[in-house]
Amino acid sequence: MLRVAPQTAEHKTRSLWVGLAGSESEILEAQKLRYRVFAEEMGARLNPRTPGIDRDHFDAHCKHLIVRDEAHGRIVGTYRILTPEAARRIGSYYSETEFDLTRFQHLRPGLVEVGRSCIDAEYRSGAVIALLWNGLSRFMQANDYQYMMGCASIGMADGGHNAANLYRTLQDKLAPVEYHVFPRHPLPWEQLSTETRAEIPPLLKGYLRAGAQVCGAPAWDPDFNTADLLILLQMSRVDARYAKHFIER
Repeated sequence: MLRVAPQTAEHKTRSLWVGLAGSESEILEAQKLRYRVFAEEMGARLNPRTPGIDRDHFDAHCKHLIVRDEAHGRIVGTYRILTPEAARRIGSYYSETEFDLTRFQHLRPGLVEVGRSCIDAEYRSGAVIALLWNGLSRFMQANDYQYMMGCASIGMADGGHNAANLYRTLQDKLAPVEYHVFPRHPLPWEQLSTETRAEIPPLLKGYLRAGAQVCGAPAWDPDFNTADLLILLQMSRVDARYAKHFIER
């Protein structure tokens, strides 16, 4: 059986298992999944040191949440988690490569960053993301972390128009101004905006339904060719209608 770190309880649905990676081999398999999804499927320019592996200098400081199909012996979903303690050791959050987080200074003691979320193409029916969110909520509760943040990405294959239209329609989802962040490479969303109806990526839609807020204008990530929105979720304010996806009391 896979090893489970004390902070994350084991949870099974049929043959799917969720928990923190307990060995280097499990982390490596998750990084290979990330490469397949981000580079081979989505076309991101990762320039890995080791072919076929998505790894950067944050990985060694992160915990890696995984979903494994035990019947087939393969990892089919992953998130990486950077705790506030680890962020202090490394000197920053990953999000700070894209945004100025000055206004988050007072949140840092309880602020967890999640990212590099991906699911194997054969498992995108909803069960895996539900298990990943369940694992995240258990981790947050067990360690008494109050805030979760991460970059929600919007593909820019259309030149960024959908991302611009989406941000325009999300004005009622913006966080209060005291929680606004500032993109280091802003997407010129006002120039790119059109009258076309925006399509919301499923992951971003899930965050918003749970009660997350958008913390300002999108940044352009040239390596992944995405527009990224910084999302902040306060665990005590998770929408009750969506709490079953995030919280198990």
